[in-house]
Amino acid sequence: MNEQTQVLVDTDHRGVATVTLNRSDKHNAFNAEMIAELTAVLLTIDRDPKARVVILTGAGKSFSAGADLNWMKSMAGYSEEENLDDSLKLAELMQVLDNLTKPTIARVNGHVFGGGVGLVACCDIAITVETARFALSEVKLGLVPAVISPYVIAAIGERHARRFFLTAEAMDATAAKSIDLVHEIVVADALDAAIEREVDLLLTGGPAAQAAAKHLVRQVCHADINAENHLQRTTAEIIAQIRVSEEGQEGLAAFLEKRKPKWMKKEQ
Repeated sequence: MNEQTQVLVDTDHRGVATVTLNRSDKHNAFNAEMIAELTAVLLTIDRDPKARVVILTGAGKSFSAGADLNWMKSMAGYSEEENLDDSLKLAELMQVLDNLTKPTIARVNGHVFGGGVGLVACCDIAITVETARFALSEVKLGLVPAVISPYVIAAIGERHARRFFLTAEAMDATAAKSIDLVHEIVVADALDAAIEREVDLLLTGGPAAQAAAKHLVRQVCHADINAENHLQRTTAEIIAQIRVSEEGQEGLAAFLEKRKPKWMKKEQ
């Protein structure tokens, strides 16, 4: 593989794709090239019907330090329009990761700062080593975590966002778990085993049902439950469509026949 590749992809026989941020000497900080590569990689995986699960992690000792300082320095000389174009590319990356139809796991192998927190927040599941520290450090640079804010606020809530956006204080893994930024904390030697447990669980689910479940969460979270029964009808339509779908029929038949569904047989 090209040594200049800033995003590595390794997909196993089960369709589990491990995507690794590959700038360990820069603590996997973003630059324009990494943002473009990661966006392209995620879109390619999402279009692959054989891909089942995406694991996002970092090379070396860090998960991601956010924006690369040299990249930020170069942007300081850009016009507002040029800065907007750059920021929109990062916004596209976050949206692609958040909207991925495949289940996503953040394998947090080390420290996470700035935009890296956004990547963790965009993943469905986040498991971290106990030594990792997290910080939304933008205001210390006279900036704000604008592009990642929709995803971070969705993960940790408005109250916690107001505190950590303003103080930029670093938090340990325990604090990150207490505000729901991550789901589980493990020692470093147990990280891979913890990830594998989640992968095993995810592989038991129907791929189409999982994609629909992710979309369902977004619909429900952004809908008014009292708006002329719109949400009730939408959710009823979703389950009705799933029940008569090929995968839904197979799942129900497998349950009644006390056998594994076809999508699990493919993994063996």
